[in-house]
Amino acid sequence: MNEHIVKSYDEQLSILKNTIAKMGSLAERQIKDATEAVIKKDQEFADRIVGKDDRIDDLEKSIEQQVVNLLTMRQPLAVDLRETVSAMKISSDLERIGDLSKNIAKRSRHLDQDILNDINKNFQAASEKVQKNVKLVLDAFLNRDAKLAEQVWYADEEIDALVDVCMNSILKCIEKSNEGGAAACSQMMFMSKNLERIGDHATNIAETVYFLVTGNYLEGDRPKGESDIVSGQ
Repeated sequence: MNEHIVKSYDEQLSILKNTIAKMGSLAERQIKDATEAVIKKDQEFADRIVGKDDRIDDLEKSIEQQVVNLLTMRQPLAVDLRETVSAMKISSDLERIGDLSKNIAKRSRHLDQDILNDINKNFQAASEKVQKNVKLVLDAFLNRDAKLAEQVWYADEEIDALVDVCMNSILKCIEKSNEGGAAACSQMMFMSKNLERIGDHATNIAETVYFLVTGNYLEGDRPKGESDIVSGQ
């Protein structure tokens, strides 16, 4: 095969990897900022977060185009196919993480009632664990680290447990609150569920990274919390 084509292909793979890293960094920041908007009940800040989601969407479109270009550049080998297919799957999960973070920011604009400190504390704890998992799984992707991806996969159960604690504190708040306070607590309920779903997308990425590196799928059932509140059963 022409050496120039091979070199160009490798360069495009490197650009693709860097674009995913940039998209992941933005998604990670969105989670952090959305959580800050919730804790501070800062509507102006929440509006700015919502506006930034377009940047994540644009990067997803860029990744899709890069993958198409790579596939048309040459007939990929099996490992190259794993690279391109994995890139598409990861970018899709990152786009959903961005959407869910945007949704948290949107809902934070309706927190016109003081939220009890224990709810804020529990929500922040769950968010910090989610942020950590997103960061770790991106590190796993960039470093092609299957063991780290597996670590993130198993950590999803801990996220479910933290969200469960948050949900229970919110339910107690709803029981004790007046109509306005209950409405604000209900918003917190939806936002906590969004955190749990972000955790699920981080786990999806962990599965993709593991397959990318090893060519195998993670075995066994995905670790999940047992609470009916989180599972929705």
